Amino acid sequence: MSETEDRHMAHALALAARGLGQVWPNPAVGCVIVAEGRVVGRGWTQPGGRPHAETVALAQAGEAARGATAYVTLEPCAHQGRTPPCADALIASGVARLVVAHQDPDPRVNGAGLTRLRAAGIEVTEGVGADAAKRLQRGFLTRVRLSRPLVTLKLAGSFDGRIATATGESRWITGPEARRAVHALRARHDAVLVGSGTARADDPTLTVRGLGVARQPVRIVWSRRLDLPLEGALAAGAAEAPVWLCHGFDADPAARRAWADRGARLFEVATGAAGQIDPAAALQALGAAGLTRVLCEGGGALAAALLSAGLVDELVGFTAGLALGAEGRPSLGALGIDRLDEAPRFQLVETRPVGADVMHRWDRA
Repeated sequence: MSETEDRHMAHALALAARGLGQVWPNPAVGCVIVAEGRVVGRGWTQPGGRPHAETVALAQAGEAARGATAYVTLEPCAHQGRTPPCADALIASGVARLVVAHQDPDPRVNGAGLTRLRAAGIEVTEGVGADAAKRLQRGFLTRVRLSRPLVTLKLAGSFDGRIATATGESRWITGPEARRAVHALRARHDAVLVGSGTARADDPTLTVRGLGVARQPVRIVWSRRLDLPLEGALAAGAAEAPVWLCHGFDADPAARRAWADRGARLFEVATGAAGQIDPAAALQALGAAGLTRVLCEGGGALAAALLSAGLVDELVGFTAGLALGAEGRPSLGALGIDRLDEAPRFQLVETRPVGADVMHRWDRA
């Protein structure tokens, strides 16, 4: 593995990151084509998942791809979908070598793309930038391996973990820079999730604003009974940005029809012992629908349910420099923890100032 290979793969990974939140159910892939030390083509998976990164880069390279090296962040696909396999496109282009970060575990690929390329006489080098690529593609990999999307839990609150005063005042605990960072988080996820309590109390839009995204995230509410306001922001904007509702078997049929008439997609899922939406069942349904990355923005009961079920993969916190005291409303509901060794543990990945606040990011241990 050379410094040059690392540099070109880092370039491909930076391109791939542009697709996060925009390409589901496909993975966000980047491709750089290099001929005689010069980049002649580059691409990333386009919004909606088509065209693929390799197709974009090859079209840009044209005849310059012949004899070149292609750097790709994930094994090129080998199956016929709405477009021909990328492995075949690379072979037809005349590239001499492929450098790939890691194999695609999708059963339709899973080494078949690399086998096809090698059989065509193309030299294949695997493992360059593998760790960074797997981190970037965690959502896609989680969906393939666990049949559910990656879950990021976002919490924003005071230094002492409160999200509102005792009277419910919460706007704004964190500053405008932190709120803009939250919009950027939404843009990098396929969907934004809240519970029914948050949907009723806050009437949130859950859209990305001010960033010019090509594809708004799906807005998801878990509501066992579908007792949600039909005049709120979610219902009003269902035609512009998708609304998906996970509900129980006992949801009111009239509410189901009303939401369907407004363009919402409904998922009937099992409920748990406490009578609430079963988190694992709901996430399995969302994974089957193609989602790879879900950002949970509350409320406290939903966040606690996901944590208790071991379904949170990443934590992102925004902490403000003020304290609200014990009478303030906590950011999390009850977890039922009696001993420290029962608490879900996360490892610190990053911490940095965001305006007057601090952002900290954690991975599940």
